[in-house]
Order: sequence, then structure tokens, then C-alpha cells
Amino acid sequence: MDAHVKTPPSSYRQEQAQATRVRIADAAKRLFARDGYAVTSIDAIAREAGVGTRTVYAAFGAKREILNLICEGWLERADARALAREILELPDAAQRVRGAARWLTVLYSTDFDVVRILDAAIDEDAETQVMLRSKLRGRNRVMDGLVASVEGDLTLPLPEAQAIYRALAATGVYGELVIGAGWTPARFEEWLAATLTAQLLTVG
Repeated sequence: MDAHVKTPPSSYRQEQAQATRVRIADAAKRLFARDGYAVTSIDAIAREAGVGTRTVYAAFGAKREILNLICEGWLERADARALAREILELPDAAQRVRGAARWLTVLYSTDFDVVRILDAAIDEDAETQVMLRSKLRGRNRVMDGLVASVEGDLTLPLPEAQAIYRALAATGVYGELVIGAGWTPARFEEWLAATLTAQLLTVG
């Protein structure tokens, strides 16, 4: 049997196509972060990625699909879904509330540029708005689930507790403290954990 197994042509083409998509998305992310989502054209993305404009359209079809891939890559790097499951398995309410602070900090500190790009793009065309609102609903479902897991220990009604967490998760809060004031993500996490604990839980 031949020890040198050749990669099937179809698999090679798929790998090349995926590599091109990632290259385009990386280029787009740089431009979105520097110049803004709205003003960045497909032509500019193609030039930054070193490919033809038709290649960008063939790979994605629309600019919002590039943004979608950027967002999915960010969530994968943060391992956000697995981290949420891990936090929900913690044995007591105080640990889960501190875990909620860790979840948000990991999410934002993984790549805050993506967070700001998504924020800036929310006022774009209707289809982009639909996609981004879906992403936001997904984030909020995770956050609401983390708070709901400690419902029996809350000092206020569950909807209010969930609203407080979502308010503290506003991107401007992290941006002001970490980017503006120069806090480390670790300091932000400690502050958020202490604030959530004081606001949400019965403390002795």
C-alpha cells in the first residue's frame, strides 16, 4: 500500500476555498475596525486581501456574510458556548454569578474590535440588522440563562436581575473602563463580579 496518500482534488479545493474565505475575513476585519463597517467596500476588502472583487463575491455573496464569519470566528476563539456550560455546572450561586462576570470578560477581551464592529454595523441595511439582532438575542439568551440559574438566591425579580446584567454588559461599559481608563480585563472581571454579587444576591 502506498504510504503517500494524496489529498483528493475536491478536498484540496475545499481547503483552498476555506483559506481564501479566512483571508478575506481577516482583511475585512482590519478595515472594519480601522475605517468602519459602513464605509468599507467590497473592492477595498478585495484589495486588502490581495484577491479579485469577484473572488470576494464568490466566497461570500454579501458584505454581511463576511461580518457573520468574523463574528463566528470570534465566538469560537472565546469558546463562549463551552464556557457558559461550564459555568452552569458550578455548585453554588455565588460561583455562577462570578462565572457570569468571567464569561462576559472572556467574550469581550478575546477581541473587542469585533464587538465594536458589530455595534457600529447595527444601523445598516435591514438584512444586516436581522443577522446582528439574531446574534444579540443569542448572547442575551446565554446571559439570561446564567442569571436564571441562580433565581432562588436573587434579591430581586428575575427579569430585573437579567436586565441589570445586560445593562452592565453594554459595550460602552467595558470600553470606558478597559479601553478608556486602562483597566486590565482581570480588574474588569473582579469589578463586574463584585457588582453583580452585590446587586443580585443575598449576601450575609
